[in-house]
Amino acid sequence: MELKGKVHKFGDDINTDEIIPARYLSTSDPAELAKHAMEDADPEFVTRMRPGDFVVAGKNFGCGSSREHAPLALKAAGVSGVIAVSFARIFYRNAFNMGLPIFASKDAARDLADGQVISVDLHTGVITDAASGRWYLSQPIPPFMQELLADGGLMAHVKKRLEAKSA
Repeated sequence: MELKGKVHKFGDDINTDEIIPARYLSTSDPAELAKHAMEDADPEFVTRMRPGDFVVAGKNFGCGSSREHAPLALKAAGVSGVIAVSFARIFYRNAFNMGLPIFASKDAARDLADGQVISVDLHTGVITDAASGRWYLSQPIPPFMQELLADGGLMAHVKKRLEAKSA
């Protein structure tokens, strides 16, 4: 499966409060959270972002609190994936639990620029710049995590398995 969209570039240490500010945590409604995704890092993000676009950042993306709201807000806003040099460990797991693909690639995070159109092969992790054809490798997504993404996240995955057992 290939994902395709524009790059929205951010720097290092984007924390969960920048991804979804704490003032919006009184709801877990994905549509409401989506309206405020990346608001404290870029107030115009949700007006510029189009479904399928990518967030590209530096090191330690998703640091801070362990809120599941952060990847949920990005996914609900239509972000098809996050590419970064590295991810905070709790964000890494929460992203897959919420069904948001993430890709660790130092070279892609360094070289890709705001507004570039890219594609990402979900299975191989190859990131391709649509204009130049230049490609980057990311760390491969483990098979179990690919299952979670295919099913739409951890809860959907568990539900699917329970339904299969009862059938």
